[in-house]
Amino acid sequence: MKNVEIRLFAATLCAAAATPSAQAGMALDANAGGAGAMAPTKVLVLGAERRANAEQYAAKNKLDLSTLKRAHAASGLVTCGRAHGAGQLTVANDVITTAAHVFLDERGAHRSRACYFVTDIDGRKRRVPIDMGTIIAGSAKPYSAKAVNDWAVARLAQPLDDVSPYDLAEEVAVDQPVEFVSRGHSDWRDAETMSFEACRLRAQTNQVKGGTREFAFDCGTGDGASGGAVLSGEQRLRLGAILVGWRSSDPARVGPYSQNNYNFVVSIEGPFREAVLASARRDAGPTTAQAQPGEKTGERDAGARRSAVGRE
Repeated sequence: MKNVEIRLFAATLCAAAATPSAQAGMALDANAGGAGAMAPTKVLVLGAERRANAEQYAAKNKLDLSTLKRAHAASGLVTCGRAHGAGQLTVANDVITTAAHVFLDERGAHRSRACYFVTDIDGRKRRVPIDMGTIIAGSAKPYSAKAVNDWAVARLAQPLDDVSPYDLAEEVAVDQPVEFVSRGHSDWRDAETMSFEACRLRAQTNQVKGGTREFAFDCGTGDGASGGAVLSGEQRLRLGAILVGWRSSDPARVGPYSQNNYNFVVSIEGPFREAVLASARRDAGPTTAQAQPGEKTGERDAGARRSAVGRE
């Protein structure tokens, strides 16, 4: 049975008359209303709901709540017009990582002339413009490319000096325990609420020679969380991958993780890692990574719809 591929960025004005298995995984902005407003599409929650907000996570793990929130203030929303995805400060306090389809639509055009990074610092919302001229993407047309190339790096117009960025993980591997930390889930609480969930990277599902790898993992996700942080390390503060989307042979049904029902992430390796480090050194100009073997969509991706908020 063919799997449906969805990319989880949240867009607000996309046609939603399609069936759940054919939809591009897009959802209306939480603030959008009126006659055109629609309910979010179904998303891939694997089994029982395990996502926790900061208060629940701190209580369960006996952590100081204010310390937890400050440690993860690097995680925020990337808003482009009436659409949003997730992103995070990475290596430097003016560099963000996310999925390419958060910035680029099905034609490869920018979703908006202006995009912003939004986070919460000590209870205060901070909204900083993204320098659109600094975007480096793994593919100029992410919806036409393999999901393994669906990544992006950009700089902010000004640094967030009071936020500590995530460092990069030293390794990413199958069976690695990780923590998925993200804002933007359109199906869970409100899109700005940060979620925490512990899970594992279950299988490597694709790779680019000398570059990024794609892994299936068993955390739950929602439309709007594309680009969110997959963290590892002793304190789960090192960024190893970003969420891109999900695949399922039966997306309308909530079921357990399997080879036909999983969410997937893209590792920060190869050109993706180089782009992060170059942006942090401020010596990288806007560019798109060169086409890699297997960049075009293949049999697994054929017929799949991908959302600006998520991916295959």
